[in-house]
Amino acid sequence: MDNDFIYVKPADIERESFRIIGEELSGKGIVLKKKQEPYIKRCIHTSADFSYATTLAFSRNATSVLEGLLRDHASVICDTHMALSGINKTALERAGCRAYCFMTDERVKEMAGKEGTTRAAAAVSAASHIEGRKIFCIGNAPTALIELNKLYKEGRLTPDFVIGVPVGFVNVVYAKELIIDSDIPYIVNRGRKGGSPIAACLINAALYRIENRQL
Repeated sequence: MDNDFIYVKPADIERESFRIIGEELSGKGIVLKKKQEPYIKRCIHTSADFSYATTLAFSRNATSVLEGLLRDHASVICDTHMALSGINKTALERAGCRAYCFMTDERVKEMAGKEGTTRAAAAVSAASHIEGRKIFCIGNAPTALIELNKLYKEGRLTPDFVIGVPVGFVNVVYAKELIIDSDIPYIVNRGRKGGSPIAACLINAALYRIENRQL
């Protein structure tokens, strides 16, 4: 029974969780693509929501592209400090990467007020000045995805990868579909679900993959 207590050593909790997830997916008749499996299972592990097995969308060769960018020391730009804090900093450092969030930057606040937009949208513009390749990790603000798409179409910003998993009810589905319909490499969760923990766990899944830490 689900409410029966099972003693599991702390070091084995994650491994046992992934075993259970695999068992339940098998029971539902769901077979995941091998390269996508660690990402989808980690989203389920983070949320206890099995719908990610069917709603998480990947562009062509998405996982290989994302892992390659991290191997090449790409910067990760988050739309919330929650997503930033959820990324495994030890694994990030070992990959030679840095992660940023500009939401509380005074210049971003001023830009948002002046242009009448959200700070998340203004933060995307601020991130365009970071040198090198860039991964955008969006878990909260659909306006960030909309701004990314706009700047990309205008030739003012070229995102190398977008994790688009904002959660909510207003413009969320629309913003996600903009990324899916673009030619930017992506992992997007279709529908209303998502959130900063999901955005962070997808980055972590890629970091663990390049460290060959597979469960």
